[in-house]
Amino acid sequence: MPPAIRSRLTAPLLLTALLGPALAQAATLSVCTEASPEGFDVVQYNSLTTTNASADVLMNRLVEFDAASGTLQPSLAQRWEVSDDGLLYTFHLREDVAFHDTDYFTPGRPLNADDVLFSFQRMLDPNQPWHKVAASGYPHAQSMQLPDLIKQLDKVDAHTVRVTLNRPDATFLATLSMGFASIYSAEYAAQLMEAGTPEKLNSQPVGTGPFVFSRYQKDAVVRYTANAEYFAGAPAVDRLVFAITPDANVRLQKLRRGECHIALSPKPLDVKASASDPKIRQVHTSAFMTAFVGINSQHPPLDQPAVRQAINLAFDKTSYLKAVFEDSAEAANGPYPPNTWGYASELPGYAHDPEKARALLKEAGLADGFKTTIWTRPAGSLLNPNPSLGAQLLQADLAEVGIRAEIRVIEWGELIRRAKAGEHDLLFMGWAGDNGDPDNFLTPQFSCASVESGLNFARYCNPKLDELIAKGKATSDQTQRTTLYKEAQALIQQQALWLPLAHPTAFALTQKSVEGYAVSPFGRQDFSKVRLSN
Repeated sequence: MPPAIRSRLTAPLLLTALLGPALAQAATLSVCTEASPEGFDVVQYNSLTTTNASADVLMNRLVEFDAASGTLQPSLAQRWEVSDDGLLYTFHLREDVAFHDTDYFTPGRPLNADDVLFSFQRMLDPNQPWHKVAASGYPHAQSMQLPDLIKQLDKVDAHTVRVTLNRPDATFLATLSMGFASIYSAEYAAQLMEAGTPEKLNSQPVGTGPFVFSRYQKDAVVRYTANAEYFAGAPAVDRLVFAITPDANVRLQKLRRGECHIALSPKPLDVKASASDPKIRQVHTSAFMTAFVGINSQHPPLDQPAVRQAINLAFDKTSYLKAVFEDSAEAANGPYPPNTWGYASELPGYAHDPEKARALLKEAGLADGFKTTIWTRPAGSLLNPNPSLGAQLLQADLAEVGIRAEIRVIEWGELIRRAKAGEHDLLFMGWAGDNGDPDNFLTPQFSCASVESGLNFARYCNPKLDELIAKGKATSDQTQRTTLYKEAQALIQQQALWLPLAHPTAFALTQKSVEGYAVSPFGRQDFSKVRLSN
């Protein structure tokens, strides 16, 4: 038991010991997660695991997207105005926001406009001293084309910031709700730079969010304490623990033993098995996500559309969904989940047709097939519940048409890093939209700028597709945007840039004592209002 809790609970220690470990940690919310974060300086990374461990618990953005209402809500900015021409955004900041007070940083002032300017300028301005500190660069800012979009940032006064855009962008406000747009302390950054230790921003993070970073033990645990000064109200628990547990079976066992209150990304089979367990509650929602196999269009012979089409035709998606997702997911036909406005339901997709796949390979001069590799992660996740089985099914189907694929199982952090560098051939991956906007799939995954940032796992740059994406963001007319996005989806499907797999149902398993927890369709995590009943 942590010392701070021990000092308050000395009297009932004997009773606590008798009642077991779950009650002993009543003030601590323990969450079994599936992977280690890459770091805590969220702007450097693109994985949802890192966003959950940093942006979601430690930080805030100017605005937040509310999944329940489907609207943008005030956060660090209590209100904002947009000019009629869509080029000027004026944000009015709250004046009561405190940065975390930790063993390594004591804030000298509340949040103000300087923090907002620093947070964006470090990503946008190559001359900003902090710009080169991020070893991994700024993949989201680059893929979302913010350096080209944002013309100027101005501090109007201590609590007002004006952003001038080079062109109207209907997605700009929604983009600001993404994890990478979190606001950092300029004061803390200056302290680290002066000390010559800027790398500590990634290992000793400071934010304004509901929880304060305490300690991280790689591949084991992340510990947080509640932020009693949180502007939106102190959390209902004293502590938050991420128990890093890659094996879904072990996550379920820990939940049943009371070692975790919440188990994320359960396997579909575990969801079924826990349905009759009176101690476990299931929480779920339709996920705004797509599981896919990225096909590296820069690696011959995958640079030929006919070869990528053959891979799509060779795969038996129906059998895959049944075996890997236990029928808990809907078949994907493209990048968008069906509940996305702008979804092109009329597109035919690729039916399982090995004979046609072989014919395409022959036309491409590959009648004898070719060798390639399949990359996947070792442990399961919501978008890939059984990586080993999924890779084996794909390998077997490709072998039927003459494609000899070697499976390579790569640890999650290394897989992400090497995939962003374009080293993969076929890559099991998934993408979660952050804010309900269709562009949140297109710009990060299919724009030319995103090839440079590494998020475009198809490694595909097409001027026509780039133009469709740009035009879609330039107008706020949803009908026009839908027309453009349907044309983009048709091009993506014709080029077979992905092997689309599934749109899963997002599940979490919790103990019955957990109250106030909801599963986000975007994979984000909010523990600020979670309570533990007796």
